[in-house]
Amino acid sequence: MLGTMKPRVLVVDDELGVRRALQRGLTAEGMEVVVAADGPGALDIARTGAFDVILLDIMLPGLSGYRVLQRLRAEGVSTPVLLVSAKDGEIDQADGLDLGADGYLVKPFSFVVLVAQVRAVLRRGLADGADRRLRVGELVVDRAMREVRFAGSLVALSPREFAVLEVLAGRAGTVVTKDELLRSVWGDELAATRNAVEVYVGYLRRKLDAAGAGGIVRTVRGHGYVASSSELDAVLEPGRGR
Repeated sequence: MLGTMKPRVLVVDDELGVRRALQRGLTAEGMEVVVAADGPGALDIARTGAFDVILLDIMLPGLSGYRVLQRLRAEGVSTPVLLVSAKDGEIDQADGLDLGADGYLVKPFSFVVLVAQVRAVLRRGLADGADRRLRVGELVVDRAMREVRFAGSLVALSPREFAVLEVLAGRAGTVVTKDELLRSVWGDELAATRNAVEVYVGYLRRKLDAAGAGGIVRTVRGHGYVASSSELDAVLEPGRGR
């Protein structure tokens, strides 16, 4: 993720109390936290590739954490995953690691240890994070190739337009303010203003509209912009209050 953004963590657990506790704790540690309560929802959110680490409980309704991880890796989503389980058997841990997990935490765990493991995974992920693809519906942002495709067709963007989309897709489903875009895309260029953000978001939208990707980048009046899809909306909207 971009250096000016907070680390983004997806917490997946079917227990409301656990989700809330981890959301509060990790937010206090300076991280941005998104939560999911079941396997299918977690899979839809995680497919975006827009997270720095996923805390994934194994026992989930709809689809187990093992299956969620297996599908993510099969689809080429390389986001680091820490599996969380009440099972402490060696075979259980080995199965999770064989499927592509980056770590395994046994419940009940110390929050201090959990944060230490998350930070260790984040440090390891800094080197290859820029190579990850971001997905919002049929829109794919290839960070390594600096390319954008919608439904397989190339969408030609200027470097600045690409940078704006990279920030929005990198926080898919979350509102990004104009000031955050200004800091992330323009950095220390003092000549840039919020108006510049509006102008380039307008350029980006017109090109996405022409490619058939209209509606992916939206304005949230009074707040900023969000990149999302109908599938992501269906999962995130009900889950924000859980």
